[in-house]
Amino acid sequence: MGTFLYSIFLSLYIAGLKILSPWNAKAGLWVSGRKKFPGITFPRDNNTKTVWMHCASLGEFEQGRPVIELLKKQNPSLRVVLTFFSPSGYEVQKNYTGADAVFYLPIDSKANADKMISIIQPSLVLWVKYEYWFFYLQAFKEHNIPVVLVSGIFRNRQPFFKWYGGMWKKILPSFTHFFVQDEASKELLTKAGFAENVTVSGDTRFDRVIEIAAQFTQVPMIQSFCGENKVIVAGSTWEEDEAELIHYVKANPQIKFILAPHEIDADNLEDVQKQFSGAILYSQLKDAPGVTTNVLIIDNVGMLSRLYYYADITYVGGGFGGDGVHNVLEAAVFGKPVIYGPEFEKFIEAIELTNCGGGISINSALELEAELNKLWENKTLLETTGKAAKTYVYSNAGASKKIADFIQANRLLIS
Repeated sequence: MGTFLYSIFLSLYIAGLKILSPWNAKAGLWVSGRKKFPGITFPRDNNTKTVWMHCASLGEFEQGRPVIELLKKQNPSLRVVLTFFSPSGYEVQKNYTGADAVFYLPIDSKANADKMISIIQPSLVLWVKYEYWFFYLQAFKEHNIPVVLVSGIFRNRQPFFKWYGGMWKKILPSFTHFFVQDEASKELLTKAGFAENVTVSGDTRFDRVIEIAAQFTQVPMIQSFCGENKVIVAGSTWEEDEAELIHYVKANPQIKFILAPHEIDADNLEDVQKQFSGAILYSQLKDAPGVTTNVLIIDNVGMLSRLYYYADITYVGGGFGGDGVHNVLEAAVFGKPVIYGPEFEKFIEAIELTNCGGGISINSALELEAELNKLWENKTLLETTGKAAKTYVYSNAGASKKIADFIQANRLLIS
């Protein structure tokens, strides 16, 4: 009965996206990306092993990426297949050179799962953080394919741990090993009967942001825009975040502000420009020499992690919305104070960053102004807050190596 209702839900979900697709760009990409089954073929070669990594979206890819790249370094002949559920991951990484094939995950069904296994012939599956597709995970178990969870996080409200979650409890044994971010996740899995194959490894995103910082290259137009001014970089902002920032931006024309909205569709960019009068888009910057505005709006994806380098103080969006704050580690790795809204209790890295003194949570525009003024007026506080943020990131490195070493030690790529 559970799988029947699950299949009905998926059918309704697909139908809803098809209805939305003419008016919603993301829905359109999701639907068009799944019109054809992935047309890939790999030669039958017993000496070449294949890792299939599935990610919900871009953030999960950044968590899985350091593991894949370590495995590739250890096994240069390794074949990598990468799948995404969301367009926001696929559209940015469809040309990722570290994979032999990148495509959307076909909708969850037994037939699709069996067909994908037949095409990819995975020696190992890496499942990043969450998205527990029932038929795929069942099929991996039936085909005796090892599955490793990367940077998993479990919460008591998930159906695995509820009286009505029988169907979902069935897929947990599909995982060969769970690498989880925190002790709370391990405790939940232990109570569910998985004490022997759970490791608290931490979050692989620490390794990824450290790698990004180490490979930093200048963005000349950003460098020119900032000049010798004080700079605040606000990343992954939503309307609620922009509402908290707008007064401070208008009241401080001597400070340069770089805003990277989470949504960069034309309508949202137009709205953000209207709010921040005189702001210029990054794509227009090269055609506007001698620009005098103090607000730059980033209208592309992929640049944000480098932008934080130019900040004196950073702001990470999402903390005034129901889904919570976005990736604070991208900012913290550069040794900059990180400010965010009050909704961060679901994110252990934001909690720990707050506790160590590298992150500052605010509840209103007035609190934002007060915290910024404290930092500007006390250079020692500015430096120690930034140092605490950077120390926190570097002290939590190493999760990717733990996972890669486990895979090698347990010969999970030997079949």
